[in-house]
Formats: sequence, C-alpha cells, structure tokens
Amino acid sequence: MPLALLALAIGAFGIGTTEFVIVGLLPEVAVEFGVSIPAAGWLVTGYALGVLVGAPLLTVLGARASRKKVLMLLMGLFIAGNALSAVAPVYAVMLVGRIVASLAHGAFFGVGSVVAAGLVAPERKASAISLMFTGLTVATIVGVPGGTMIGQSAGWRVTFAIVAGLGVLGLLGVARLVPETGRPEGVTVRTEFAAFRNVQVWLAMAMTVLGFGGVFAAITYIAPMMTEVAGYSAGAVTWLLVLFGVGTFAGNLLGGRYADRALMPLLFVSLSALALVLLLFTFTAHDKVLAAITLTLTGALGFASVPPLQKWVLDQAAAAPTLASAANIGAFNLGNALAAWLGGLTIAGGLGYTSPNWVGALLTGAALLLSFLAASLDRRAKAAPATAEALPVG
Repeated sequence: MPLALLALAIGAFGIGTTEFVIVGLLPEVAVEFGVSIPAAGWLVTGYALGVLVGAPLLTVLGARASRKKVLMLLMGLFIAGNALSAVAPVYAVMLVGRIVASLAHGAFFGVGSVVAAGLVAPERKASAISLMFTGLTVATIVGVPGGTMIGQSAGWRVTFAIVAGLGVLGLLGVARLVPETGRPEGVTVRTEFAAFRNVQVWLAMAMTVLGFGGVFAAITYIAPMMTEVAGYSAGAVTWLLVLFGVGTFAGNLLGGRYADRALMPLLFVSLSALALVLLLFTFTAHDKVLAAITLTLTGALGFASVPPLQKWVLDQAAAAPTLASAANIGAFNLGNALAAWLGGLTIAGGLGYTSPNWVGALLTGAALLLSFLAASLDRRAKAAPATAEALPVG
C-alpha cells in the first residue's frame, strides 16, 4: 500500500469525525450557547449544505493547481474551521466554523479519490479508493463515539480542538507522502464541466443519491427506532452506532476489493441486498438482537456501494475526473438530506419510527433500477464500435 494512501485516510478520518460527532454533542453545545436543540441542529444542516456547495466550487477554483497543493489547501481550511469552532465565543461563530470546515469535505474526497486511483495500477483503483474511505468508516467506529465521550466529559471544545489536530496530521502527511505530479495537463474548468455531458456521470450521481439515501433514511432516526421500538436504553445507542460503523468498515473494504473485479455485478448485489435488508428492518426492529444485526448489515451493504460508484464516475469522466468525483461526494450528502426529510415526513404522518426503513428500501430499489440502465447503456456503447467495424465498406 502506498504510504500516500495512509495520509489520505488520516484526513478522511478527521473529516468523518467532525461531520458526525456534533450529533452526540448537540445538547452540550445548545446549553452553552443558550439556544434550542432545533437551532443547534443547524450545525448539522449547515455542514451538509457547505459540503454541497464546497465540493464543486473549491474543485473548480483549484483546477489550475496541482492536486497535492489542492489537498493541502483543503486540509488547511478544515483545520481553520474546526479551530474556529473550538474557540467560538457565540453560536453564530461556531456555525461559521462548521461551514468553513465543511467546504473542504467534498473537494477533499473528490480530489483524494482521483489521487488515490492514480497511485496504483488500473486494476486496483477501487481498492485504493476504498482504502482512503477507510478513514471515514473508522471514524464512525472510533472517532465519533470517542469524540462524543471526550466532549461529554472534558467539554465539546476539547473534541473540536483534537479534530483540528487530526487535520494537522493529515496536512503533514499529504505534504510529505503524496507525490507532486504537477498540474494535470490539458485539464481546464471547461474540460472538467465537459464530463457532465456524459449521461453515465449523471446516472452514477443519481445512484449515489438514492442508494446512499436509502441507508440514511434508516440511520437518521435510528435512536428513536432502537429505543422506542427495539427497547434499548438511550445509553446503548452509542454502541449500536459502533456496530453500524463496523459494518461500514467491512463493507467499504469488500466493496473496494470486488469492484476491481466485477463492478456492476457488485452494485447489483449490494443494492438489491440493501433494499431487502431495509424492508426486513421494519420487522426486525422489534427484536433487540435482530435489530442490531440488521443495523450492522445496513452499514455494510450501504458502504459496499461507495467504491464502485466512485470508480464508475472516475471511469466515465476519465479525461477530466476531478470535478465529477467531487460532485459525486456532494451527491452522498444530498442523499442524506433527502432521505432524512422523507423519513421525517413518514414519522410526522403517524406511520411510526420504522417507516423510514420503507422509504430507504424504495430509494435503494430506484438506485438498483438505475444501475441496470447504466449497465445496459454501457454494453450498447461498447458494442457500437464493434458493430461499426463489422459493416462492409463501399
């Protein structure tokens, strides 16, 4: 494994930690700043919106620089945002800090995916991408529960200071370990946007929105579902999320390994299995053991689709992949927001805390249909040149 992948994984770990750890610290933040929990929730929403905006914007702005320099600048932005959150004197300043940190999120994973894929042989691209995303999945196992416990015992400001320190480690790792390849030749803002003329790029992002949205339809409301339906105590939710994190870690590694061998078959299997598991979650949520198992499988199957989807975008936008890759990271966050909203509507409509699972299953099923369409279009595109060569001349 190239050591540069370790540097990218450290950056991903810090980003994953800061994205999710705020959820466990909202009560403490709300009390200190004297705001309501819903108002403090804007620290989550603002971050997601920042990712959506920052992914394409910063990627475009960095199109004229080398990818290593872009990654270093993004880590600097991440450090600044978390440091600002750690010392924020008022709520508004912390919100600004969260948004500043979020701007680096999508572009880091987008540019980092391209860099990771370029560090290895073509047949190992998905594996390299999955190794970088391992940092994100480890954050759900270690960083988020650990950061939550530190924040609850030593103060939430300490958590954000530690996350800023992780950003410094990531920056130093990128500076020392990621090779300097210079500015990508022939790549301009215009060529980056040209990648979006390919319908396959749009299909991949739609699959990302719907497939990953299916996961977060269930996960967003996992606390009330596990406490009110499965019967767990509130204190057990942290460790249930660790199980989810273990699933994401395993699924991500397996997805990276098998996407290099059979990308589309892996998508078919992971998306269809995820849709089935989410349907079953409606029933297994009434049993503690089965609910925990289903939660772990949801994380595994959901993240098994991440490396193949990211690699599919890189393959389809091979001439100028950076912006398309970053936009696909934004699509993950769009899926999170869409699923959370739809799941909330079903709960508000009186359908119960398990109803978001049905929403997730429908979203994932739609992603599966799009994967069939993408595979069909790909087969036709590959068959067209062969057919043209077979036609008689004259």
